Amino acid sequence: MQLTVLGYWGGYPTKNEGTSSYLLESEDFHLLIDAGSASLISLENHLDPLNLDAVILSHYHADHIADIGVLQFTRQLKRMDNDERRAPILPIYGHQEDQENFNRLTLERVTEGVGYEENEKLTIGPFEIDFMRTLHPVPCFALRITEVNSGKVVVFTADSGYLPEFIPFSEKADVLLADTNLFEGMENHRIHMTSIEVARIAREAQVNQLILTHLPQEGDLELLKAQAVNEAPETKVTLAKKDLVITI
Repeated sequence: MQLTVLGYWGGYPTKNEGTSSYLLESEDFHLLIDAGSASLISLENHLDPLNLDAVILSHYHADHIADIGVLQFTRQLKRMDNDERRAPILPIYGHQEDQENFNRLTLERVTEGVGYEENEKLTIGPFEIDFMRTLHPVPCFALRITEVNSGKVVVFTADSGYLPEFIPFSEKADVLLADTNLFEGMENHRIHMTSIEVARIAREAQVNQLILTHLPQEGDLELLKAQAVNEAPETKVTLAKKDLVITI
């Protein structure tokens, strides 16, 4: 299983780098997790967008879905293998608590919106996915993604303030991809987590590797990382960056 960071800034793109988007691959299956601003251009460095097999969205804030429309147009207008074949219909998984945004996931003959439910286990290709509702101004869901054949686990917190439920949800994950938009001293925020909070989750859940993502545009990111390392000294801590590839 391979995880590639396509975008990692929180809120808005900057410095020629985009917002939340990640490519997870296993057994020649390609799953896009969120599709933030500039993610399509980043994706093209690793995979032809026509070869995506599925997309899953944590929520409908623009920094997580901004490139869904251009992804749809790419698959509508570009032809496969330099011939006239259209790419197959792409499933885009999202929650249905915002029907207006969910409806936009379907473009006739191009993409199909597929609803997921908080309490269900979803199978997408070689992955099983469990959901956890997060603390955010709009409905948003963390993802626990298990590679069925190996049992390897990636947890994506999506956007959230700290919740103790993240600890059992992330238990013994191989990778925890965590919203770390805030520095130490801003704990108990109701929208995003701090370096200390995500490191506490990683330590108590016995996570193998913590990747700090949804990063702030202002401030010293090495300090953000150092704060997390200090809180979870036994955990491997990595700052997300564009084109970072993690083999799990």
